[in-house]
Amino acid sequence: MLIALFPNEKKKLSFDLAKEICQYFSQRKITVVAEDEKAKKIGAQPLSETDPKKIKFLISMGGDGTLLRIAHQFNYIDAPILGINLGHLGFMADVPVQDIFPSLADLLDGKFKIDKRIILEATRSDGKVLQAVNDIVLHRAVNYSLIELSMHLDNQPVNTFVADGIIIATPNGSTAYSLAAGGPILSPELDAIIITPICPHTISNRPIVLSADHQIQIEYLSPYDPIDVRADGIDAFDLPTHGKIIIQRSTKHFKIVNLDRKDYFSTLRTKLGWSGKLTFDA
Repeated sequence: MLIALFPNEKKKLSFDLAKEICQYFSQRKITVVAEDEKAKKIGAQPLSETDPKKIKFLISMGGDGTLLRIAHQFNYIDAPILGINLGHLGFMADVPVQDIFPSLADLLDGKFKIDKRIILEATRSDGKVLQAVNDIVLHRAVNYSLIELSMHLDNQPVNTFVADGIIIATPNGSTAYSLAAGGPILSPELDAIIITPICPHTISNRPIVLSADHQIQIEYLSPYDPIDVRADGIDAFDLPTHGKIIIQRSTKHFKIVNLDRKDYFSTLRTKLGWSGKLTFDA
């Protein structure tokens, strides 16, 4: 078996833990590869010398941001990803440090399932494409005023939003920027898209949840500077006045390892600080 390990050098103890993980896998006759500049430091083989088709799992060491970076940078590797969290509990990187080796044992014992979550694709009129696991965000960028964004759904008019911008989120991204902007929490396995205005001028402009099969067309109407279109806060392009983009689900999926020992709603309760009685009488 071949596993790609991605430590985050900005996280304290990341490399020490990565060395321990490499030793753990080596003892079980499993080959570990890592980014070339990090491989020697942790006792792994260089990723550049590896056939990506042979990689069984990706393991991210950091937080949700680290996991997203890996999903973007190494999107040519068609393998599910497991997130080890080295900071605050994450929604995707949900394996805490104290649970690393029991979780790795479950991974090797097959005590998991692979969740396939939707990816969004934003295409500018010139053919430039962005892909997002969490969200595509259109934001006013350097403009001091609110901007006007016209939206059509499958070529049918929806609304012209006057706002700081719009977030188009996947269920996986419903607990990210969209949630902070007042959007709903969606179970990550749903096939849906969330449209959340950012600080809209009209209070009646509320979040909308759609089937993921719809195509969304957006045009930037304001005669101002270009706005920012960004995928997961990582990849971006600008959009000039009267520029148009089409947003729809990608044919690709984001694959994440869901260990049997982990529960999404337990993570949700912990992350959001929910409290109350958890009893249930049948």
